[in-house]
Amino acid sequence: MTEISLLWITLPFMVGFLIYLLPQAARYLALAVGIGSTIYSLLPLLSDFTLNLKLLDQFGVTLLVDDLSGYFILTNAVVTIAVILYCWATSKTAFFYTQLILLHGSVNAAFACADLISLYVALEVISVAAFLLIAYSRTNRSIWVGLRYLFISNTAMLFYLIGAVLVYQHSHTFAFTGIQGAPIEAIALIFMALLTKGGIFVSGLWLPLTHSESESPVSALLSGAVVKTGIFPLVRLALMFPEIDPLVRWFGVGTAILGVSYAMFEKDTKRMLAFHTVSQLGFVLAAPEVGGFYALTHGLVKSALFLMAGSLPSRSFKQLKQQPIATPLWIALAIASFSISGFPLLSGFGAKVLTMKNLLPWQVIGMNIAALGTAISFAKFIFLPRGGSEPRLKASFWPPMLVLLGGLVLANVIYYEAYTWANTVKPLLTIALGWGIYYLIIQRVSIKLPRMFEQFEQLIGMMSLVLVGIITFLLRGILV
Repeated sequence: MTEISLLWITLPFMVGFLIYLLPQAARYLALAVGIGSTIYSLLPLLSDFTLNLKLLDQFGVTLLVDDLSGYFILTNAVVTIAVILYCWATSKTAFFYTQLILLHGSVNAAFACADLISLYVALEVISVAAFLLIAYSRTNRSIWVGLRYLFISNTAMLFYLIGAVLVYQHSHTFAFTGIQGAPIEAIALIFMALLTKGGIFVSGLWLPLTHSESESPVSALLSGAVVKTGIFPLVRLALMFPEIDPLVRWFGVGTAILGVSYAMFEKDTKRMLAFHTVSQLGFVLAAPEVGGFYALTHGLVKSALFLMAGSLPSRSFKQLKQQPIATPLWIALAIASFSISGFPLLSGFGAKVLTMKNLLPWQVIGMNIAALGTAISFAKFIFLPRGGSEPRLKASFWPPMLVLLGGLVLANVIYYEAYTWANTVKPLLTIALGWGIYYLIIQRVSIKLPRMFEQFEQLIGMMSLVLVGIITFLLRGILV
């Protein structure tokens, strides 16, 4: 299996360059890579397969594929397939599919490595490929948003590299295990960079503008898979080191509440979805031991919602209330909204129940508030008028919806033990309460939350604040 694993890691990069030689086959080659990753991801999830391969033993460069990696790799694979199907009948060039597959391969690498230096390389490649996709339309706006993303990403990775060097200086290894006993400043720098890359808390406020201003297929990739490359190492480290687990959980709760607070009052569909991505990433971190399942569920539903948002006649909820949308599109929106709100029969239900069961007592109130905020936010889609004849959906709209929404139904069986009366009644009451609050209060008020923390010149300051917070938290742990 070692040879198969190495082939799987390198295949996207080989195919990426092959696409330039065979541009007519770009879609087929890209789709084959996505299907290959799907099959590989099922190995650790459906069997006892685990890969633990030391490539450079002296430096601790290691590949580790287990069931946690399996959930994240599966998320990346399914989202990539859906985006390829969505773009199938469009005029996307070989350049687009090349960047898409290079991005897919580097995201896979980030989910498979268990050392700081391999992760650094993977995250840097991801930054460049994501920038090229964000700027693909070549408009002034898309180029500015892409450069903004690249600057923030590279700044965060500079801090990460300094932290990794400090860990090596202390432990003489780049393996994740070298973090044990490393200087506080090294851990703080690495964590701050990963939190920024993952769109977590205030240092992740670059995310709403980037995800909302990109083309819908790119937004689906970013929210569904790419942003999780910053989350995955945090989950891995929280599971490896019990002393780090509380720090990750604190940021999980804070992020869930921060993101949903903005999402509830946002009037723009894509910005609402982007802020809600921030919130849902907090759910992944709030219970690291079950974060893989939640990441899979979120990846499927959020990429579906971004693709649907691209087919709506307007980005403004105010205008959508005046213009009934086609009933098939409304049904697809409703299924995705039900899942992310925790409605039974869809995987969002099991993921939320499992997460809530693995919270620590001090997290419960905060995460229930975030869950209520989720129901309020997605009531905006549920209460949209339906029955219109526009827009006419493209033929390529339904295959990715079949993959993503069908995936939500299939993934529902992963935690079928969730189906008890007590577990079923609670989310139903939460959803009903959320819809009531939206209908009676939220849709009647106009609150505009400040955007100054999203401004380019403020983002580095937000990273500094998070760095100070991490150091304070770690020092408190030592002093206590």
